[in-house]
Amino acid sequence: MNTSPAPTAAPIPRNVLWVVALATVAVVFDGYDLVVYGAVLPTLLDDPSQLGPMSAGTAGALGSYALVGMMIGAFLAGGLGDRLGRRTMMLSSIVWFSVGMGATALAPNVAVFGVLRCLTGIGIGGVVATVGAMIAEFAPEGRRNVFNAIVYSGIPAGGVLAALAAIGLESAVGWRGLFWIGALPLITLLPLAVVKMPESPRWLASRGRLAEAREVGARVGIDVDTAPAAPTAPQSSHIGFGALARRPLLAPTLLLGAMSFAGLLLTYGLNTWLPQIMKSAGFDAKGSIAFLLVLNGGAIVGGLIAARLADRRGPQRVVATSFCLAAVAMIGLTLGLPVGVLLAAVAVAGVGTIGTQVLIYGYVANYYPTRARGAGVAWCAGFGRLGGIVGPLFGGLLIGAGVSANAAFYLFGVIALLGAAATTMVPRSPGEVEQTSPVRESAVAVG
Repeated sequence: MNTSPAPTAAPIPRNVLWVVALATVAVVFDGYDLVVYGAVLPTLLDDPSQLGPMSAGTAGALGSYALVGMMIGAFLAGGLGDRLGRRTMMLSSIVWFSVGMGATALAPNVAVFGVLRCLTGIGIGGVVATVGAMIAEFAPEGRRNVFNAIVYSGIPAGGVLAALAAIGLESAVGWRGLFWIGALPLITLLPLAVVKMPESPRWLASRGRLAEAREVGARVGIDVDTAPAAPTAPQSSHIGFGALARRPLLAPTLLLGAMSFAGLLLTYGLNTWLPQIMKSAGFDAKGSIAFLLVLNGGAIVGGLIAARLADRRGPQRVVATSFCLAAVAMIGLTLGLPVGVLLAAVAVAGVGTIGTQVLIYGYVANYYPTRARGAGVAWCAGFGRLGGIVGPLFGGLLIGAGVSANAAFYLFGVIALLGAAATTMVPRSPGEVEQTSPVRESAVAVG
């Protein structure tokens, strides 16, 4: 009888862990940018000496300008990333958004602030669209949802960082100092990424650069098959957005975009207006910002747990359930609950909104073949930003018109249910979506 122990999977190479860590830190600053504006918004509204007089409608528009830039950046990264490479797009995007955050800290008035918010968003959108494709091509089989959740949990982690910075530092450094913090990746993250972030071997192989793919693959635990690929259907020659516009990807792409639209509308609507809504409900400035901390903290913990379930049961069912949790939490926020229960409802709302969007990014990144993965993630991040644009504008219009917070929460709940409906309509298995690839992954697991 053979009593030898079962073979164990090789540990994940350190290079892959570097990719995950660097991508996570980059995404943290998407979340930081998202929440820092909501955190300083009460100050900008109450003190015209900062940027000038600002109405609720103007504040909502300013919150959306960054999202317009993110949408542009996501589409650019998707169109270019499948052709120029993941690493090139990542490094360029880090430089862009870091410089933009520093410039925003110097804005003299509302108009310049809005323009710089939009320009900064281009770089952040490039990061968000690129990391999904990158992690999907480096993550080991069976752990892709978890790895994507770890990386995209950088968004709520950045929100937590922004909330903590606003609570602890704004009185000392002012709102401009909080934006200077967002420029730090230029001198911290970028040098490490230049040295430690390799190009995706999957992308290299898909572009016919097999020698480079073999070299990188040997370092990151991905075997490159140099044998000729099996013949594929004619549409396999289409790359990037061209592949998305054709069967079999067209219908799923529309549905995945609708999911992202709903997820980001909820995410940006709540992160922009929750402090102001809670301030209106009687909480002081730091207390209202604390709700952002709970919202994003709940998203981190809940998103990681949900990602583990997604790897075991499939992401579609888990994403739909998370949307439904958001709807339930929105109703809970209207019930006049005691503070402790209210905080718990806010945490659940974080799971169902920001946490859901984290799952969506992982779902999308793993849905598409390599030839269209960057474009697919970019489409969902870019089209989803339209929802993000609507969220702050919608909240600003409602508050400016004197509509109650409860009505806004009910509307957010309806949007969450529509997102769940769109999720259930996505084909459960792409089937023919996955074309033959010249790369196969080696068995790797966390050591």
